[in-house]
Amino acid sequence: MGDRALILFAHGARDARWATPFQRLQQILQARLPDVAVRLAFLELMSPRLPELVQTLEGDGCTDVTVTPVFFGQGGHVLRDLPLMLDGMRKKHPGMTIKAVGAVGEDAAVLNAIADYCAAALGK
Repeated sequence: MGDRALILFAHGARDARWATPFQRLQQILQARLPDVAVRLAFLELMSPRLPELVQTLEGDGCTDVTVTPVFFGQGGHVLRDLPLMLDGMRKKHPGMTIKAVGAVGEDAAVLNAIADYCAAALGK
């Protein structure tokens, strides 16, 4: 891998099976982006947590990190918790560029793909 990383940031759950679709997404993206370290991190209940993963990536020589919240909407975790975590990580890792994009569920293409899936359930 190069010096870039894409972190899929998810909430986490007590049941490990909950992470399966996120792991599949990680595998799909890693295949599409072979020069980028595609990793999965969690807010709580599962590991690695986001700050732990960023520290590991720094140790691996990564200098450019993009965090993509795989949340359906921009709730409190994305609007409040994530910015505080990002600020702390930027202070702790000044040699890294750490940025975040909006929640995947806010993207029009994602919403259209979900709408297509729902319509297909009706045979439309």
